[in-house]
Amino acid sequence: MHLLTPPRSLGTPLALTTALLFTASVQAQDDGLPLWEVGIFGGSLSSPAYPGSAERLTRTLALPYFIYRGDVFRVDRGGIGARMMMGPDVELDVGFTGSLPASSADIAVRQGMSDLGTLLEFGPVLKVTLAKPQPGSRLGLEIPVRGVFELNGGLRSQGFAFQPSLVWETRDIAGGWSLSASGGLVWGDAQLNQYFYGVPQAYATAQRPAFEAQAGIIGIRASLSSSKNLSPDLRLFAYARQDQYNLGANMSSPLALQSSGQSLGLGLSWVFGRSDTRVGN
Repeated sequence: MHLLTPPRSLGTPLALTTALLFTASVQAQDDGLPLWEVGIFGGSLSSPAYPGSAERLTRTLALPYFIYRGDVFRVDRGGIGARMMMGPDVELDVGFTGSLPASSADIAVRQGMSDLGTLLEFGPVLKVTLAKPQPGSRLGLEIPVRGVFELNGGLRSQGFAFQPSLVWETRDIAGGWSLSASGGLVWGDAQLNQYFYGVPQAYATAQRPAFEAQAGIIGIRASLSSSKNLSPDLRLFAYARQDQYNLGANMSSPLALQSSGQSLGLGLSWVFGRSDTRVGN
């Protein structure tokens, strides 16, 4: 899902919400963590409406959350799913994450087109620890391959995404902060890219010509997240991400208006219940 890092999902608003929520909740990497935790998350999030969009979506949210750290079944910031240890430094997770919808009425270039629905991403993530330079730090490779499904008046497949990334994580740096940085690429098949960038003939206009998307890179991504305990139950967190779309396979689409995009988030989490049973992360 990821030790200190947020989930690697396509990056629309719920993905950011999930990233911040679970970053806030599990970045405290003590020798033993509670088997389960419940709490409240609140924060403000801002992100492009979709990769390459000129419009941004900003939302302020307050949500309850639940974390469960079972040996196999997990509910954590990586989503909901199962993990299988394949060795001391190799782990395979299977689970899902998602993103909130975006209304085409709020996106000038998509006026009259279908809305972008809630996206659910499901599939395996291979996580390999490459090095542990010092106690509390980790350099890893994460390779998720996920099917993407849209929930919008029903459930339908929208292709799949491949998002390999390098991840560096450390905790208890100056002032008690935890820090995570990652970099990688987002690749989509033809169906997924058509979902974001395609313009069917029925929606074509003089200003928005028909466009058939192809499989390929959506963007190059770098992200940074940090958090700090303000008390045993209260945690401050921040998240920033930079996406570059210059190498994208579909930058000639009339819907691809920006060569880069930034996502930002800031918030707090409060834990109001936890188990006495402690487990390793």
